[in-house]
Amino acid sequence: MTSSDLLTALRPLLAAEAAAEAYGTGVEPADLEQSVWLRLLERSRQAGPPASPAAWLRAAVRTEGRLARRRALHEVPYGAAAPAGHRAAGTGGPAVDRAPDPSPGVEDRVLVAETCRAVRTAVARLPGRCPGLLTAMLSPKDPTYREVAGELGISQGSLGPTRSRCLGCLRRMLLAEVAAPELRGKER
Repeated sequence: MTSSDLLTALRPLLAAEAAAEAYGTGVEPADLEQSVWLRLLERSRQAGPPASPAAWLRAAVRTEGRLARRRALHEVPYGAAAPAGHRAAGTGGPAVDRAPDPSPGVEDRVLVAETCRAVRTAVARLPGRCPGLLTAMLSPKDPTYREVAGELGISQGSLGPTRSRCLGCLRRMLLAEVAAPELRGKER
């Protein structure tokens, strides 16, 4: 069976499997199909076509569905509102030509304020130099490493590793306090 015959034969099965799996993943069925086709192409180049294409396809759809659920839990949509006074670390991406919403809703402002309060409260409970360091880094003045190091009286070279440890501690603290969101499509 040629690869084009295989693709033609598997297309209806993949469409049905992707439609069934997409409901619980929060992903469009077409996106799920595309991911599986890509996986099949990569596998075919490395190890040839699967011995049992239908069984492989079903397993690949389930795997891609699980990966989509994990991504949905951890990804933040591009352009999501950052808490006021915070800057996104490592955002060297291109600027987006979208006009910001001139009047965010009351709910959005309350959620941003609550998020800021929760982060600042957690930062205050961190051990050692972490509260001072992260408070300085979160300053709306956007200080440089040199300014933060001078303000705290520590060497500029140790600022990065210390910041990394403090952020890891903060991340673990917040993960322990915040319940993980439920999966989309999960039935009760």
